[in-house]
Amino acid sequence: MMYVIIGLVFLGIILSIIRLIKGKELENRVVAIDTVTTMITGVLVIFAHISNNSLLLDVALVYAILAFISVVAIARYLEGGM
Repeated sequence: MMYVIIGLVFLGIILSIIRLIKGKELENRVVAIDTVTTMITGVLVIFAHISNNSLLLDVALVYAILAFISVVAIARYLEGGM
């Protein structure tokens, strides 16, 4: 069952990457990148659950924090605040 979920998440990642490539505005591309990073974090958590490896949870947490910081930085840049 978990592998089906991972497959569906990878399908979402592929669709988000297509949106990233076809996005006309920078804002759409930023949202697509944020979606991909969120889905990758979910995949890391699922792999941690499957393999009973708590180190992957730490990696997922750090990855999510870095993704959040980067999206906030890009949003501030787009607003002209930096």
